[in-house]
Amino acid sequence: MATFLHRLGRLAFRRRWYVTLLWVAVLAAVGLGAAKAPAAPDETSAMPGIESQKAFDLLEQRFPGSAADGANARIVFVAPDGQKVTAADNRSAIEEFVTEASDGSQVAGAVSPFRAKAVSKDATTAYATVTYKVTADDLTDTTKTHLEHAVDQARDAGLTVETGGDALATQASAGGSAEAIGIAIAAVVLLLTFGSLAAAGLPLLTAILGVGVSMASILALGSALGLSATTGTLATMLGLACGIDYAVFIVSRYREERARGHAPREAAGLAAGTAGSAVVFAGLTVVIALAGLSVVGIPMLTKMGLAAAGAVVVGVLIALTLVPAVLGFWPNAVLSRRTRRRGRSTEGGEHNGGSRWARFVLRRPVAVLLIGVAGLGALATPVTDLQLGMPGAESKPASSTERRAYDALADGFGPGFNGPLTIVVDAGAADDAEAAVQTVSERIGATDGVVSVSAPRFNTAGDTAVFSAVPATAPTSEQTKDLVRTIRAERPATEASTGAEFEVTGTTALNIDMAQKVQDALIPYLMVVVGLAVLLLMVVFRSVLVPVKAALGFLLSVLAALGSVVAVFQWGWAANLLGVESTGPIMSLMPIFLVGIVFGLAMDYEVFLVARMREAYVHGDGPGQAVVTGFRYSARVVVAAALITMAVFSGFIGAGESMIKMIGFGLAIAVLFDAFVVRMALVPAVLALLGKAAWWMPGWLDRLLPRVDVEGEALTRRAAAALAPTGAAGTTDRKTAAV
Repeated sequence: MATFLHRLGRLAFRRRWYVTLLWVAVLAAVGLGAAKAPAAPDETSAMPGIESQKAFDLLEQRFPGSAADGANARIVFVAPDGQKVTAADNRSAIEEFVTEASDGSQVAGAVSPFRAKAVSKDATTAYATVTYKVTADDLTDTTKTHLEHAVDQARDAGLTVETGGDALATQASAGGSAEAIGIAIAAVVLLLTFGSLAAAGLPLLTAILGVGVSMASILALGSALGLSATTGTLATMLGLACGIDYAVFIVSRYREERARGHAPREAAGLAAGTAGSAVVFAGLTVVIALAGLSVVGIPMLTKMGLAAAGAVVVGVLIALTLVPAVLGFWPNAVLSRRTRRRGRSTEGGEHNGGSRWARFVLRRPVAVLLIGVAGLGALATPVTDLQLGMPGAESKPASSTERRAYDALADGFGPGFNGPLTIVVDAGAADDAEAAVQTVSERIGATDGVVSVSAPRFNTAGDTAVFSAVPATAPTSEQTKDLVRTIRAERPATEASTGAEFEVTGTTALNIDMAQKVQDALIPYLMVVVGLAVLLLMVVFRSVLVPVKAALGFLLSVLAALGSVVAVFQWGWAANLLGVESTGPIMSLMPIFLVGIVFGLAMDYEVFLVARMREAYVHGDGPGQAVVTGFRYSARVVVAAALITMAVFSGFIGAGESMIKMIGFGLAIAVLFDAFVVRMALVPAVLALLGKAAWWMPGWLDRLLPRVDVEGEALTRRAAAALAPTGAAGTTDRKTAAV
């Protein structure tokens, strides 16, 4: 592999115009395809294999159109202190609102709270429901403005009015300023790392081009493959982070080879052959982690994972081809100012920060190992109290009208009102459908924890009914989860006595079922992804213990990160510092996202750091010296890559939505733990304790696994022959002539 990539790097350097124009043409082609492609479909929330989804599907089948209505707005009215909404003036203002809100070409109807019996027992709170003929995305500005005007009129009458539902809901964006902040921080880190504007700008330029190609491809294929606009969120995040990292490693190795005296084209080839080999295998581990998301069985998650995997593949291809091509245009620009001025370089100097840190760890491996493991273990402790769910309006900022509407309904109608359970009864096999449905309704209504049930509504055929059951507790509480389990556990007896079958669905039940589905899939996902990655790392490192150590270190860091997320977003520790206004369950998909994304990045750092140690060991260094050599050449670049990735993720902590904050914080803290504690401290400590045993592999396994020349042994011999005797990195007259 190293030989092939070496040739590819030299070819890209020599044919730089062709390579550059080829990537520009690819970007133009997919950009044109994206512009001409039909609009991407709306994201579906289908969750195959769970009861609430089966009930929803039955509801759509037996009640055509009712389960997929358009947008809706729930307008909540709260009377002034000491008054009731039923007072003449307040009632008149609410009725005027209903009349005003009913007017509009996109409005399907508006129901008065007095006609729908949507008034609280103490008559201080009421709500009206406005339904629309189209989805929230298709509502015009005129329609939204009309509703807002009607709300303002009701407020002018003295009522407190808040709006829930999805008609006026604001969707938080995970991109835009967050990505801009991340890119700006990445530029500063790269400039400090390389001491050259060109060296800092090249990884940013190529990464942005790669993200452009990836996102345009997703948009172009969106209609054909069912990819929605949100599918590309993960692809953008990882495409940017990995694209920068991979280009950084190539550029860093190029500078190192130039410092050894190699001509620019040969240095580009050697960079592609050595660092490029690590890029390929690091990219493969990320792709394995992302493609493995399909194990969970959630279509949306599968599409996001595969789209992000495609973005990582594009990043790898750009690092191996476009980066050497751009180096061909300006072979000396990426060198530091000191190197260009003095004609020599200190790249990988004997006494840089990386080598000094490695020697420190080698002198105290047991202490470093114990402190690191104990610290991460303590941070992982909150995982034992992990509660999964899907935060709703209760997690929005208190300044939002959706959150205030949620609180007003909870105060007026009880905490469970915001999360009613939907019961779908299939009475086709019952002797008396109406009597069977009535019995089911009565038994569920008598269950401890159920406040009330609505009147059953039958379909046209009269064989299916649907009604709501309001819990006594909030949608995300553990008591509500227990209630759903109780209703389902008591179902066999009810079905046996009535001859009717029923299922529990609704947003609350769907969130409970999805959390359970993710929890059940986490262990199989880990086994598949970690198993494949360990096998791949065995091929790379020709070792058994190094890949196992890499996997165990990852598990430790990801558990510590997940524990930190629980401590902040569930327990509320330091929540104010991050602007988290309310705590609650952790988003159901968070553990899967954390494992998938961080595993790929962790293996990136493992491959780039340890591959250099393996290279030094193969070329004659002892076990301890190989660790020092690996850190001398790779530590600074790995630190820069980790800081860049953390900057990209940390930008999302400033978002208004709690879920986006949670994702940004979780990913950033996980990278911090894995890169700086596991890879930079625990890895050298473990390798120091293992000594030569770290690179041991049974003979039968060594013969069984394919051999790839990641260390570049063939290139070492070639480089020694090609190295010019006068080769200082800054003397470029004869070197450039070789280009």
